[in-house]
Amino acid sequence: MKKSYLKLIIFDVIIAIFLILNSFILNILRNYYYMDIFLILLLIAFKYVFGFEKDNHRFVKDIVVNILIIYLISFILYYILGIFIGFVRTENYLTFNGIKNLIFPYIAMIILKEFLRYQMVNKASESKMLTIVTCVLFILLDIANNTRLMSLTGIYNTFLYLALTLLPIISNNIVCMYIVKKVGYKPNIFWLFVANMYYVFLPIVPNVGLYIESLIRFLFPMIIVYNAYSFFLKRTKNIPISYEKKHIYIDVPILAVLVFALAYFVSGYFRYYAIAVATGSMTPKINIGDVVIVDQHIKYQNLEVGQVIAYKYDNVIVVHRLVDIVVVGDDYYFYTKGDANNAKDNYIIYPNTIVGKVNFKLPYLGLPTVWLNELFN
Repeated sequence: MKKSYLKLIIFDVIIAIFLILNSFILNILRNYYYMDIFLILLLIAFKYVFGFEKDNHRFVKDIVVNILIIYLISFILYYILGIFIGFVRTENYLTFNGIKNLIFPYIAMIILKEFLRYQMVNKASESKMLTIVTCVLFILLDIANNTRLMSLTGIYNTFLYLALTLLPIISNNIVCMYIVKKVGYKPNIFWLFVANMYYVFLPIVPNVGLYIESLIRFLFPMIIVYNAYSFFLKRTKNIPISYEKKHIYIDVPILAVLVFALAYFVSGYFRYYAIAVATGSMTPKINIGDVVIVDQHIKYQNLEVGQVIAYKYDNVIVVHRLVDIVVVGDDYYFYTKGDANNAKDNYIIYPNTIVGKVNFKLPYLGLPTVWLNELFN
């Protein structure tokens, strides 16, 4: 192992230990200003130990222009969706508080962080292990800036943190590592600032809710990294730039639509709703890890014995087969049973608890969701 690599590992380990202590005990770096001071100290220490390298990357302008086009197309689609689901006002829209406490310290933070990332990636460029360690280090840095881990109490809060904060952080850092290695730190500064500060400059945003916003924040960086990957792939094949420019207007809208469609499909906003099955009560017809597609628009009066339905019971969505329907005047009472169970369920299903009728299944696509649920249970 090179001596410089050993020093870089020691540097990373010291920072990682401090960040872990901060997240569990100290809770110092949640303030942007404190994070800025911490990053300045890290840069001073890095300069003293390793020295800085100049940013001589080509294609910076091309990647920034491509990212700008991606943003313009995505925001158009985003706000078109807002027409259907409604808008909400942003709290810090061009306010003094928003500018003072959000914009200025955040700009400083991403500039310092991405410049540090660039220097560290350059020093570790020939070592895949060190590159991965550097990525993990910056994930810890973002975690330290977002939450105090000791405050996460209970399975539900931990799962929410995983879905709403940790997965987008991981997604962002993987994309940043790829771009900084290929192009340098400047494109990262641009796309991170827009992704996290756009609501300060816009008076209203679509009312998507935290869950959908987290899905978009997790999936949207994939569009950016896909575009950057396509850009460099075409450069290696000597495809004309004009050809690549034409295809960004095709690739980006398709990917953006897929991202938003996926987010809304699993959220239950539209007619069809995707549910991951977590138990074996419906085997062999429906197995653990299968994703069932539920039609939410079917009227409960049209349901028939033998159909598989999804309904809410005890704050959980259950997927079982209808075995009996009792109608008393205008009131409907439904009885269900799991195919693998010996007896029907010992409770009544009321119309207001029915989510919809299961139309078909997608085998095993829901296994990651099931594994995550089991991890926190």
